[in-house]
Amino acid sequence: MYPKQHIIFGFLFSLIIFLIFPQIEWIGFAAIFLSSFLIDVDHYLVYVIKEKDWNLKNAYNWYIESEKKSQSLSLKEQKNSPSPIFVLHGIEILVIIALLGIFFSKLFLFIFVGFSFHFLLDAIHIYFLRFNHNRFSLIYSYIKFRKQKV
Repeated sequence: MYPKQHIIFGFLFSLIIFLIFPQIEWIGFAAIFLSSFLIDVDHYLVYVIKEKDWNLKNAYNWYIESEKKSQSLSLKEQKNSPSPIFVLHGIEILVIIALLGIFFSKLFLFIFVGFSFHFLLDAIHIYFLRFNHNRFSLIYSYIKFRKQKV
């Protein structure tokens, strides 16, 4: 899903949560909203590392082209093509953030909600575009990435 969509849906979701649970206050609203799309900073970092270019617009265009190329492949070809590891896109990160929220600060629980909503939107996007994607576990992605290198 593209950043604009994540921002729009993230804002609407955060607003609904805020209206239902006003006790989260503006800080909760802001944390949920910002984390619902800023999680994609890892996509930008992958671009910067691969292309050695800091231009945000170039990164965006690069991902648009990558998605078009991926959509043109069969599911089998997608499964066998290398996929970058996005360090913030994994169930393991969600667990860590939830634990930080439980034991240290409820701000992390708001971030957890924003990240979870982002994952839900990504899962819907992947399902409807019929992508064969493995972005939901860092451990699985790492093992698959290591196998591809060997």
